[in-house]
Amino acid sequence: MNYYSITIFKEVNMNIFLWILQILLALHTVIGAVWKFSNSEQTVSSLKAIPHTIWLIMSIIEMFCSLSLILPALKKPLGILTPIAAICITTEMLFFSVLHIYSGDTNYGPMIYWLVVAAICAFIAYCRFLLKPIHLT
Repeated sequence: MNYYSITIFKEVNMNIFLWILQILLALHTVIGAVWKFSNSEQTVSSLKAIPHTIWLIMSIIEMFCSLSLILPALKKPLGILTPIAAICITTEMLFFSVLHIYSGDTNYGPMIYWLVVAAICAFIAYCRFLLKPIHLT
């Protein structure tokens, strides 16, 4: 195999890896949106400061983000939606983490979870903005 073949192979593998991450993140986000409809502010004590109406709005936004992560598979011009959705989810996860810190809750499990999800979303956004934009794959 020459250098060009190896480069193409790496690019194809990276694209497949990103699509797998996007599909998993879309599923995660849909599940999170459904969870928010079930009074999630009562299950995580640090999130009680968020009014229920805001939870419902966040659920709707998450549904759109989930669609934006996978719709470009069907229509490539929608590819710009993927990094935007990933940034929205990153922002939400960071918001939850900051709220958790300010609540004084000493259980850091939820915050670690949110930060890991935020890191994955940031990686997807970076890759889909700069490394492997969908409209170019």
